[in-house]
Amino acid sequence: MAHTQDHEQLAKELPPNIYIIGAQSTGKTTLVLALGDYFAQNLQSEELPSQPYQLKEVARGVLLRHQFTASDITSSKERSLELQRLIIEAQAAAEGALQHIWYIADRSALDAVAYARQYVGEVEACGLRHGVAWQQVEEKMKAGVVILCEPGGEWLMDDGVRLMPRDRNEWFTLNSHFQILLVECGIPYATLPCSVSTLHERVDFVVQAWKQKQKLDAQGR
Repeated sequence: MAHTQDHEQLAKELPPNIYIIGAQSTGKTTLVLALGDYFAQNLQSEELPSQPYQLKEVARGVLLRHQFTASDITSSKERSLELQRLIIEAQAAAEGALQHIWYIADRSALDAVAYARQYVGEVEACGLRHGVAWQQVEEKMKAGVVILCEPGGEWLMDDGVRLMPRDRNEWFTLNSHFQILLVECGIPYATLPCSVSTLHERVDFVVQAWKQKQKLDAQGR
């Protein structure tokens, strides 16, 4: 019992995790890398116990490991749904392995549900939120800092792996699914506007949201 309490206390003392989420090609990975650099350079001034672990694109690993392709997301509803289920499980496992480490996540399990909602259906996407894996990651997101990157910037680039939207309307529709799901799940979030275009400004936006969350957490202890 005391061992469990020690673990819970340690988790409370860690800085809040950061989730950078959103539609494809909204600058998420670039932002995660830049945030990693910021915290590495400001470890002492921010009074951090450690640098954040960068939890990068779990979905990409699932695609490669299970031999899915981006086209499976739109060509087969069955394979698309299975892919998103596997991504949620992999994300939960990856986050679960970081119990005593704070992290910056490039994407989240909610991304998988948003893609399912767009390319499979609302009912099927809702079903993804009933498993144990989803419940685990949902609670972590509620306790963290969630930043939704708005589409519309100059980051839309085909790397041969990720799914590309057919047009800007599809891009923005996917973003609306993120917004709906965040509200439905009761997950607090901040939208990073695409008009905040320089990397320095984008990092500062996230850092300020993270500092505000730290302050609120400290007041609640």
